[in-house]
Amino acid sequence: MLYKQQNSFLKIIYIIHSTYTFLFLNIKLYFTKKAIQESNAKKNMATAKFLSFACLRNETNYEDFSPKPHYPSMPKYPKGVFISSNEEKKAIYSVNGMSCSACAGSVEKAIKRLPGIKEAVVDVLNNRAQVIFYPTFVNEETIRETIEDVGFQAKLITEETNEKTSQVCRIRIKGMTCTSCSTTVESALQSIPGVQKARVALATEEAEIQYDPRITTYNQLLEAIEYTGFEAILISTGEGRSKILLKVDGAHTDNSMRIIENSLRALPGVEDVDIDPELKKLSVSYQSDTIGPRKFIQVIESTGSGRFKATLFSEGDGKQSHRHEEIEYCRRSFLWSLVFTIPVFLTSMVFMYIPGLKDGLDIKVVNMLSIGEILRWVLSTPVQFIIGRRFYSGSYKALRHGSANMDVLIALGTNAAYFYSVYSVLRAATSPRFKSTDFFETSSMLISFILLGKYLEVLAKGKTSEAIAKLMNLTPETATLLQFDDEGNVVKEEEIDSRLIQKNDVIKILPGAKVACDGFVIWGQSHVNESMITGESRPVAKRKSDLVIGGTVNENGVLHVRATRIGSESALSQIVRLVESAQMAKAPIQKFADRISKYFVPLVIILSVSTWIAWFLAGKYDGYPKSWIPSSMDSFQLALQFGISVMVIACPCALGLATPTAVMVGTGVGASRGVLIKGGQALESAQKVKCIVFDKTGTLTMGKPVVVNTKLFKSMVLREFYELVAAAELNSEHPLAKAIVEYAKKFREDEENPQWPEVQDFESITGHGVKATVHNKKLIVGNKSLMLDQGISVPVDADEILAEAEELAQTGILVSIDGVLSGVVAISDPVKPGAREVISLLKSMKVESKLVSGDNWGTANAIAKEVGISDVIAEAKPEDKAKKVKELQSLGKVVAMVGDGINDSPALVAADVGMAIGAGTDIAIEAADIVLMKSNLEDVITAIDLSRKTFGRIRLNYFWAFGYNLLGIPIAAGALFPSTGFRLPPWVAGVAMAASSVSVVCSSLLLKNYKRPKKLDNLEIEGITVES
Repeated sequence: MLYKQQNSFLKIIYIIHSTYTFLFLNIKLYFTKKAIQESNAKKNMATAKFLSFACLRNETNYEDFSPKPHYPSMPKYPKGVFISSNEEKKAIYSVNGMSCSACAGSVEKAIKRLPGIKEAVVDVLNNRAQVIFYPTFVNEETIRETIEDVGFQAKLITEETNEKTSQVCRIRIKGMTCTSCSTTVESALQSIPGVQKARVALATEEAEIQYDPRITTYNQLLEAIEYTGFEAILISTGEGRSKILLKVDGAHTDNSMRIIENSLRALPGVEDVDIDPELKKLSVSYQSDTIGPRKFIQVIESTGSGRFKATLFSEGDGKQSHRHEEIEYCRRSFLWSLVFTIPVFLTSMVFMYIPGLKDGLDIKVVNMLSIGEILRWVLSTPVQFIIGRRFYSGSYKALRHGSANMDVLIALGTNAAYFYSVYSVLRAATSPRFKSTDFFETSSMLISFILLGKYLEVLAKGKTSEAIAKLMNLTPETATLLQFDDEGNVVKEEEIDSRLIQKNDVIKILPGAKVACDGFVIWGQSHVNESMITGESRPVAKRKSDLVIGGTVNENGVLHVRATRIGSESALSQIVRLVESAQMAKAPIQKFADRISKYFVPLVIILSVSTWIAWFLAGKYDGYPKSWIPSSMDSFQLALQFGISVMVIACPCALGLATPTAVMVGTGVGASRGVLIKGGQALESAQKVKCIVFDKTGTLTMGKPVVVNTKLFKSMVLREFYELVAAAELNSEHPLAKAIVEYAKKFREDEENPQWPEVQDFESITGHGVKATVHNKKLIVGNKSLMLDQGISVPVDADEILAEAEELAQTGILVSIDGVLSGVVAISDPVKPGAREVISLLKSMKVESKLVSGDNWGTANAIAKEVGISDVIAEAKPEDKAKKVKELQSLGKVVAMVGDGINDSPALVAADVGMAIGAGTDIAIEAADIVLMKSNLEDVITAIDLSRKTFGRIRLNYFWAFGYNLLGIPIAAGALFPSTGFRLPPWVAGVAMAASSVSVVCSSLLLKNYKRPKKLDNLEIEGITVES
């Protein structure tokens, strides 16, 4: 007997093993082919990243071009001729042969000497020139010939001459349940002509589509999503214009609404007006520089002679309201399912063991059909087809487009149990001897527990986006608007909705109140708490002309702030968009899970059917003893239960949620600490970083140089010397130039706004200095190499002063007047507090630190020695920094670049991870992968540590998701049944499936408890403790 049982067990194991082995080999063959194909695609990734930089900043005309010399234009058009700005035209040229900034300067000068040129910008890094001109006086061909006359090849790039060839549209998608759904939608969007890039995030249930508005429209995108079977709701069109919703009371006819619409369309700056007659709602799109919402309300109310009343239309936050609707829908569905499932459970599993009740349920109605079977049938039917209709709908949508998702598994599993039970009940009703065994409790309990899991999952997913919700709630609901008379005296204070603030409004900020918009202080002084935006714990002093950020809190004192950026242009809105975009971006590791999810459901169906066939055949041909079969069922029913259990226990949701939920929480935690991480790619790269390249000025140092010493080699008054030098440096944006100008102002303290001498023939030489003519004197201000290039001899005394300055970590600036070296200015940029400790902590984290600076070798070495860096590269141009990064990458190192995001932009793009430090309100540094809102170097460590913790959580999520399926499916298939008699009922398998996705989301939520390294918490910098 024992021998027969062992033999039966071996037969079952052999059948199951043969099926799994066949499937495994085919899957392995497929992924091997895919890996070979993808390895070729990866070779172009670095090049694509670098080239994409030029296209990132598409909101302005020429901000996407790298730093370059700037030359004054010739007259835009002949005197006495009026030209409308509407007649301007833009042309972009590909310029080949440029090798340095001098080349770019010569091209720019040649173009600007042409009549009718408004602006010309030459980008030596990307070999391009962008020209804005008046076609009445010059044309594209003349400009091209002028470039070639300078000695370079030029070609007009026609496809990029339009103002905007790319927009980013965001759409909310309802109904996605697993990765297969999001992949289907993403594929449908990418197949639309004109769509350049499409990303669909399951965790946020949103799509971000970059498209060409000349080829397709956002309405076509919405239609494509709805064709795949999901509901699409437009969030934003990406058209770069402001939009406001107004509700109009008193307009009772369609004619009244048309009159209002025509009145608004006639206003300057209004681009579009959409009306909803049923809701009496107006949607107005406008240019915020020209007009604002208060004007719309005024026009509407004056149009109807007082009959119309306009107010802001309140529709709540779209994402939060959608989330609440989804939570409420899942809760209602689950509760209704319980109303029917609990009686089914009681009649099948509880009442059958209670004498009296059991006899009542066993009463026969027709032949062998009992009252209990009829009750279970009647009660489970609404659960299967009404409450569970979402699974049928989702299955149909998926199968219609050739894919399979979790809904398919649920529908197949519950239908198998339900319709077999129906067959069993009908057969009992028509047969006087057949005793039926139904599984109605299996189908109804399965659906109920899956709905419970979905409800818990939606609740948990809502918590992953709390960081964005908190950011969006920072803006106050109201603001105090000030009105002034002609003499600048306040004549009226009015409380308005903060959404009605317009550019150039003056807003009064009381102590303890939130700042309503971005702007600058025109009156008053106070301290402002900016921790909610930048993470800076200490209040920041604000006085006249200082910038303030919307959403921050005024601590003490009253401020009058002039609004400069409102609505979607504000720093807060940009942070929210950046974090939302980061949560849309997929980490490379997620692509592996996406590939598996694509074939997961078909594979599970095959395994389920194989399991059912294996157990059925084993039972039919006596492959196992009859004693294994429970008394309440036969071999067919036992095999069916094993097959259903396999089908419902498999969970593709856990795989799909493992990465995006962790990324959502990780980026949200980073944003709350002033570390803005741009998505999964940045997270995955940052946790691998083994080498960090630091810029010097503004990164390791304070970035605010000051003049500490001056030595003259020519007999002249110091005031006169600095008047000439300051005039020459006034047009330069370099921090050292600004330090000289600020120092020169000390000699003219009696003047509030000192007027400097007129400058002629100004020329900026990147990385070296400037040349200019002031008071008919030719000035050259810069480093030693510039002097030697210009044929100016440097005396021994000057060399000694330069060497001494370098030893003291100071920068020596040489000044030549009329070809004679006349003085040396020593400028110091102090090291940031805590820089040495941060470098030491990085070493303990096994991360190398290197310094790359455009400053001289002596200063760079002195700063490096002070902070503890041994590897230094000095006198590096922007392109040299990028070359150093690539050189380190060629050694197999994952490199991060930390800089200010301006001159360091080429290196930031070239690095595996670019970190822009000290960005403040300027968060639109597209070159960086991570933006550090504060100027604290400790945030570099926080960014790396947070990335490692987040990616560790992603690995744990995948371990759980894969481990759960690899362990759960064999158990559900009956692997333990022959030896232990343990089998997993389908409803228990459903509970386990629901719990798996909930557990993955909860695992990601644990990241909300992230604490930065303890060494940073205890770091004391010059007596000031850095608070976490």
